[in-house]
Amino acid sequence: MQDEGKTVKCRTIWLSDIHLGTRDCKAEFLIDFLRQYDADKIYLVGDIIDGWSLKRQWYWPSTHSTVIQKILRKSRKGTEVIFIPGNHDEFLRPYVGLEIGDIKLLREDIHTTADGKRLLIMHGDEFDSVMAYAKWIAHIGDYFYMQLLKVNRWLNNARQKMGLSYWSLSAKVKYKVKSAVQIISDFEHYIVDAAKRHQADGVVCGHIHHAEIKPYGSILYCNDGDWVESCTALVEWFDGRLEIINWTKTDSPNNDETQFSLS
Repeated sequence: MQDEGKTVKCRTIWLSDIHLGTRDCKAEFLIDFLRQYDADKIYLVGDIIDGWSLKRQWYWPSTHSTVIQKILRKSRKGTEVIFIPGNHDEFLRPYVGLEIGDIKLLREDIHTTADGKRLLIMHGDEFDSVMAYAKWIAHIGDYFYMQLLKVNRWLNNARQKMGLSYWSLSAKVKYKVKSAVQIISDFEHYIVDAAKRHQADGVVCGHIHHAEIKPYGSILYCNDGDWVESCTALVEWFDGRLEIINWTKTDSPNNDETQFSLS
């Protein structure tokens, strides 16, 4: 996390997969990020509130309320906030098209960057074959994923006591599994095809908890990551350049190596 007192202004911020309402949400990291980063527009790209987890067991510490308060405060001060519900906060999808507390709820959106490029914004769960055709399997997978995150939480509590920095065991395990890597690859191709159908220059999504910026031919694929494993956000600077900010590794503003320009 960064030092106090530094405020970074960017044109757009994309956040997704925060999973408020779970013990593995890194709310403190996100509060620190929101305190130090400001933008003209913020996209909340789904799975902000974990309705699945809250149905199983209610968990809502004060830090989770602080995250929502900080976002609402930014919207009151003039930041445009757009919320695109995901599968974990699908209970908000019936309200798409409405505004709740100055926050617009949309199913998807087209964002135009400072250099005139069109980006399709969507959560992406509709391109997850498990979600689309066997939702009960998705719920079982979610349960085992939460168990892995629990081990991750215990490990990092021990690392913190030893003075070590945060490290995501769950992310390491997930990307060592060949089938998971193939699912991610398939997902990316489906999302890119959707961008082509919308005649967009790129796409920004969430859902699979894997931050990435990479070109697929003429289409730029961007995933803003999550706040349960990697603690990442996607930002657009005022020249249209896109960058992934990793809040567990960043020591000063604008030093992340994952940058890309559509021009």
